[in-house]
Amino acid sequence: MEGIILNAFERTTGNKKFKENGFIPGVIYGDTVKKSEPVKFEEVPLKRVLEKHGPNAKMWIQYGNEKKYGFIKEIQRHPVSDKIIHVDVQLVSRKHEIKMQLPIIFKGEDRLTSNVLQLQIHKPEIDVYGRMDLMPDAVTVDVSKKELGDTITVNDFNLDKEIKVNDMEGEIYATVAKLKEKDELGDTAEEITE
Repeated sequence: MEGIILNAFERTTGNKKFKENGFIPGVIYGDTVKKSEPVKFEEVPLKRVLEKHGPNAKMWIQYGNEKKYGFIKEIQRHPVSDKIIHVDVQLVSRKHEIKMQLPIIFKGEDRLTSNVLQLQIHKPEIDVYGRMDLMPDAVTVDVSKKELGDTITVNDFNLDKEIKVNDMEGEIYATVAKLKEKDELGDTAEEITE
């Protein structure tokens, strides 16, 4: 994460909608700045960071002559196009303790499918609290060796011991279930009508 630098540029505010091609409006705020600052981010570099490091990416923000550490706190998207319309970045010291929702990445689902099993996801993220410098971008769990009826709980995650989980004790994030078969009656009806 040391190498990620996202440039923020000054943005003037007003009642008009932000319509500057190649940029996405945003705001930077936190305990390392006096007040929240309306900014704009270059669209392409921002999307690259999100694709590679996810929606909670930690990075350095270069704003003017200052470079401060922070993470993406919130992304607002257009309800129809799903295009990013606004980004909030919270600036914090690296030792600062923060509360975050980390996405869960389930690896090995293809092996479950080959065993006529599927993963039913109950909660796609985990609520955690801990130091910024220890916080991962996401939590990964290998489900390839799981069997029918197995559940994914906090014990399946490899989190630093200093990171505390805020979810309910015993929270189930996913369950391994039997793969649902195709409706034979529906298939037969389609074949007859063709």
